[in-house]
Amino acid sequence: MAQDEKTGSDTVTGAPCWVTLLSRELSTAQAFYSDVLGWTYRDTSLGDNFCVALTNGSPVAGIGGVASSLQVAAAWTPYFAVADVDAAAARIRERGATVAVGPLAFHTGRAALATDPDGAAFGIWEGAVRSDWTVGQGSAPAWLELRTRDAPAATRFYDEVLGWSGDARSALSPAYEDGNAVLRQHGHMVARISEGAVPASADPQVRPRWHVYFRVPEVGASVAAAVAAGGGLVGPATEGAQERDATLRDPDGALFTVTPA
Repeated sequence: MAQDEKTGSDTVTGAPCWVTLLSRELSTAQAFYSDVLGWTYRDTSLGDNFCVALTNGSPVAGIGGVASSLQVAAAWTPYFAVADVDAAAARIRERGATVAVGPLAFHTGRAALATDPDGAAFGIWEGAVRSDWTVGQGSAPAWLELRTRDAPAATRFYDEVLGWSGDARSALSPAYEDGNAVLRQHGHMVARISEGAVPASADPQVRPRWHVYFRVPEVGASVAAAVAAGGGLVGPATEGAQERDATLRDPDGALFTVTPA
């Protein structure tokens, strides 16, 4: 989990606290996302294979060129804050899911990479979190979306593992809105769980997974830049003359979605 020095201790347990791209080669990923999303980068204390992506000097995400060494697919992955990563990992296993990597120790905390019962990958993080990063605000991603087979079952799983509704003092509040489970932090949406995914599908858009949405000034320009930089368009970008979300693939195969700012 590639963080840098500006961290704080005010952790909202269960909330998204960072997103990380596991890529095969850091320099290739940096060049692609610079072209497509306009990011710049800052080194971290985790070594030469990690960096923090910035937009207008503010943190967006972590990128690590370690997918091959960890023997996992290149992918964007959300991390959720937990008070005790070992206890959370145990809850994940008890509920029929998998802890694929870790827990591993980093200089500011400990992390593990897991998959939920339907196979969607996510991370858990115990430790310091960025004090200037909240999904839906500032430079952070616009929102996260889990597309899964059974939204109520998935919501129960994450609630039990992450404690979304277990503390009356919590800043988190899960609820059902328009048929989707929506997680709000201090009143604004940070994650949505919708159903209809098919675990056995060959289409990565249809398989259960967490989608990370990034705001961009012009969706069409980001799509064109992605294709020119060796990536591709996975989901449609336009509906008539109206721009809408577009799902893109980077050169390593990691999927992400751009949405109008």
